[in-house]
Amino acid sequence: MALIQGQSDWGVTYPSTPICALKRSTVDIPCTYRYPSTASNQTIEVRERFWFAKGRDDEPVDLKKDSNYTGRVQYHCDEKNCTLTITDLRERDSAEYKFRPPGADAPKLPSVSVSPSGEIEEGSSVTLTCQIDAYPAANYTWYKKNGNPELQPLSENTPLVFRSIQSSDSGEYYCTAENELGRRTSRSISIDVKYGPKITSVSVSPSAEIVEGSSVTLTCSSDANPAANYTWYKENEDSPKASGQIFTITDVRPEHSGNYYCEAQNSRGRQNSTLHLIVGAGNSTTIMHIIWPTVVVLMLIPLLLLSLWASWTQFRKKKTLSSTTKPHEPVELELDSCPDYENISDTAAKTEDPEEQEDLLDSCPDYENISDTAAKTEDPEEQEDLSDSCPVYGNI
Repeated sequence: MALIQGQSDWGVTYPSTPICALKRSTVDIPCTYRYPSTASNQTIEVRERFWFAKGRDDEPVDLKKDSNYTGRVQYHCDEKNCTLTITDLRERDSAEYKFRPPGADAPKLPSVSVSPSGEIEEGSSVTLTCQIDAYPAANYTWYKKNGNPELQPLSENTPLVFRSIQSSDSGEYYCTAENELGRRTSRSISIDVKYGPKITSVSVSPSAEIVEGSSVTLTCSSDANPAANYTWYKENEDSPKASGQIFTITDVRPEHSGNYYCEAQNSRGRQNSTLHLIVGAGNSTTIMHIIWPTVVVLMLIPLLLLSLWASWTQFRKKKTLSSTTKPHEPVELELDSCPDYENISDTAAKTEDPEEQEDLLDSCPDYENISDTAAKTEDPEEQEDLSDSCPVYGNI
């Protein structure tokens, strides 16, 4: 035999090994028990002792009153012993059976309380208490609701204390009380931690370049409890630009550029966040900024080419002249249009035909001695002009 259940003057002893039985057979489950003569200053009478199947309900139910065992259960009890007899066993009868001694009871519904009872501010100290009424005494455990069916206990058999409570501690808490006669769960208590604005930020839409003439929307967000109120300001301006979480500027202009900040405020504090806004040029202005430089460049290109051509031509003329002549040196002229005549007048005289003489004189203008004329010209450019006016002739 082994003592399975007990506390203080309460106790029940059950068989130390599991009991096996065949289907439709009869089984006897014995136990011995003890209990105090008084509890809570009241005399305990030997009454309402019964067996129950643990885990089927929060409140223990007498097997004789359980419809699953109707007509199949008997108790054989005295002041210290009690045996449970179950006949016509069925598969669903497999369970853990417990005996409730006289005066013992499962925990009543626990109640929870919070201290301090007013508003809870972040950083303060908070204590949760679970109050239980049970004989024998029950153990209790604290839990926080978070949607997880397998909750991890926060504390056992002690008040739940937050030395410096944080916003993340907000939520619903409850306790469970359990003794060998049953398990009960308290109602939830809500913890709402108040705190000033934090993690304040400003976003802009559109997020790309803001073009002159378009519309821009600034949005302020903050984590705060209670919810924050928002006010918009522009740097170096005293009066607020707008109020509310969203600030919209329509038909933006370059003068709208600058630093904007929103102020998030509630009863617990305030916090600012700044955004630098840059308004770019509109489409038409941008196009003109592209067209004008292009036109100017296109106009300068022909002028530049013409200037280069003129410079190159002048350079070639000077180079040709300097390479073929020396200052004050006669210029030898070569006759291209007239064959090589040293004295055209003599040649014409040797021609007996008058018409032939006239044609010969017309083919070469009347230059008596062009080399001498060129030699008398000291200016090289003038010599070159003289040579260009009539192809180079030797002594005409």
